[in-house]
Amino acid sequence: MDAASTISELERLTTSIAGSVARIELRHPPLNIIDVPMMEELAQVLSEIESRRDIAIVVFCGAGKAFSAGVDVAAHTPDKVEEMLAKFHGVIRALVATKRVTVAAVHGHCLGGGAELAMVCDIVYTTEDAQWGFPEIKLGCYPPVACAALAALVGQKRAAELILTGRTISGKAAAQIGLATDAVGDLEAAVQECVGNLLQLSPAALGVTKKALYAWDSIHFDKGLARAEKTYFDDLMKTSDAHEGIRAFTEKRPPKWTGR
Repeated sequence: MDAASTISELERLTTSIAGSVARIELRHPPLNIIDVPMMEELAQVLSEIESRRDIAIVVFCGAGKAFSAGVDVAAHTPDKVEEMLAKFHGVIRALVATKRVTVAAVHGHCLGGGAELAMVCDIVYTTEDAQWGFPEIKLGCYPPVACAALAALVGQKRAAELILTGRTISGKAAAQIGLATDAVGDLEAAVQECVGNLLQLSPAALGVTKKALYAWDSIHFDKGLARAEKTYFDDLMKTSDAHEGIRAFTEKRPPKWTGR
């Protein structure tokens, strides 16, 4: 970090800016669960970054032993879920729309909403032993962002298997199937090398190239996420099993599925 860098700390995030690189560190120990306060802070920081023409690259990482184990399960209750999804998907849409190059550095647990946050970044480096997955189905729920975008990254059959089984895979496997860019031994060195290469390029050209690169995917993502949200509220949240799954998790007991 150079002398011109600035560091700001919020309750759930630490943001450091050095030159044209912003680094956002998720900081909610022990597993950097993405709760509503963190979503609000992410939205605030991303909005501030978007207003600054001098920032060209945004790096996401997690403090401590994980990138993020996902969105707060307690926020999935019927009285909270609509606001929670709106706030989280607002962050995801801001990341998808930004002209800045986004880089994720993943270690430890990268699950559910944490994996969704990482997967929408442009470049993703992961440790080989990181744990990736979308376990929402085990709670009687599903991950809307992954439902809308995962197939474009890993193919429909792999996306279906990951989402429908909720199984966890290693960082090495995540890179092999295209969920991450590369699995590396030295995460920080890989990120620094990537950032160094990006800093030699035109920020204007990078921004315009991103627009062209994702032109087709963005059309489908917008429609897919909107439909996944509607199905979540109109269909999933009307099932007894969705509520049972959340209750069982909070009560630390196995769920009793009824199929309704």
